[in-house]
Amino acid sequence: MIHTRIRHLFGALALSTLLLALASCGGGGTGVPSDGSTVIANPNNGGSEGSAGGTDGAGDGNSGDSASSGGIGGTGGTPGDGSSGDTGTADSGGGGGGIGGTGSPSTAGTVHFYLADAPSCGYDAVYVTVQKVRIHASGGATDSDTGWSEVIQVPPKRVDLLTLTNGVLADLGQTSLPAGKYTQLRLVLAENGAMAPFPNAVVPTGGPETELKVPSGSQSGLKIDADVDVVAGKTTPLVLDFDACKSVIRRGNSGQFNLRPVISAIPLASEVGLRVTGYVAAGLANASTKVSVQLDGVPVRSTAPESTGRFVLYPVPSGAYDLVVTSGGRVSAVVTGVPVTMAAPTVVSSAGRPIDPPPSIARGVSGTVNPPSATVRALQALSGGRLVEVGWAPVDALGGAFGFTLPADSPIRAPYVSDPGTLAFIVDPTAGANVVLEAASATQRKTQPVNLLSSPSSVTFTFP
Repeated sequence: MIHTRIRHLFGALALSTLLLALASCGGGGTGVPSDGSTVIANPNNGGSEGSAGGTDGAGDGNSGDSASSGGIGGTGGTPGDGSSGDTGTADSGGGGGGIGGTGSPSTAGTVHFYLADAPSCGYDAVYVTVQKVRIHASGGATDSDTGWSEVIQVPPKRVDLLTLTNGVLADLGQTSLPAGKYTQLRLVLAENGAMAPFPNAVVPTGGPETELKVPSGSQSGLKIDADVDVVAGKTTPLVLDFDACKSVIRRGNSGQFNLRPVISAIPLASEVGLRVTGYVAAGLANASTKVSVQLDGVPVRSTAPESTGRFVLYPVPSGAYDLVVTSGGRVSAVVTGVPVTMAAPTVVSSAGRPIDPPPSIARGVSGTVNPPSATVRALQALSGGRLVEVGWAPVDALGGAFGFTLPADSPIRAPYVSDPGTLAFIVDPTAGANVVLEAASATQRKTQPVNLLSSPSSVTFTFP
């Protein structure tokens, strides 16, 4: 009987000691995100956080460099908050050491960065080398301000932007950060050295690989305005849409190129929908063809078709758009009222009934714009007043010269139909050979109507 009581006493002491030890390390669990995705270590972020409810500190952490195993929380205990420091720490559990403390929810979320591209103009490759991506809640934060979260690429990631079309995305990793709204991103690129191969370079069609000069991109980063809501306990995918066509600027006849970045941030709320797919005719499956979805004449996403004629526009925010197809020597084709939802892909045309606009007379338009940092594009007004962009002119970085070739015949249009096999186009006679050239510099815009059949003289835009 005495021996039995001694055994019970030592057993109770051992169990109490074990529960006390586990409760003392009841911080977040191991540094594994609850969604199973890869974590990029971030020295600014803390250790892991315990799961909400149930056992205190026993759940998977959202992110962090390291953390001790979670213990069993006492009644009313709260999960550890690893939002700062190298390892997560825990709040103490309630009295009694009972299982099933109520816990409180995590206050951190995760943002996962991806890189995408629109089609380029006259280049076989456009290389950028990403060192890190930074994100801040304030749109006015400077490079040296506190409050930045970042994902560092180890080693720096060299990407050919022209491979990121038709829904292909480059994974730039993820980081944990406090939940809330974030309005500024910085894409930090590596510095070019003195010799090739350069981290940032361009390959003109038929030419050699040439250095792409990046103004301030390797120091403070390329600034991107954003509107991103990071939700506690969830991962927010965010696509950086890098438009190489509009970002690479030729410097006269010097053979040199500047990077003037045109980048937008698109939250990715669905992996099923938010995409527009279809086919163009086999004869249009070339680099001169551009497929875009536009809202009020502004392209939201664009791509070049695959060799089969298939195209994928992804990601595209929910809404209703005009799908515009332009190609050298063809009239423009427009499908109006294209719906985009999160539920399923939107199919516009099929392989058996592809978009195949007829040939057109081509006319060149040229001119100059001052300052050379301005941009120039061509718009057409369809019946009903609907505007679509049918051309974009690269502007020379030295003299401000621009030029492009546009179709001089009327575009074709068709309303979106749910059965892509019944898509039918008609000629829209409103536009004819009339286009509107629009130049933009900072917040200012100027327009000039042009009739392509009247062989217009050079057009000049000057901004104060």
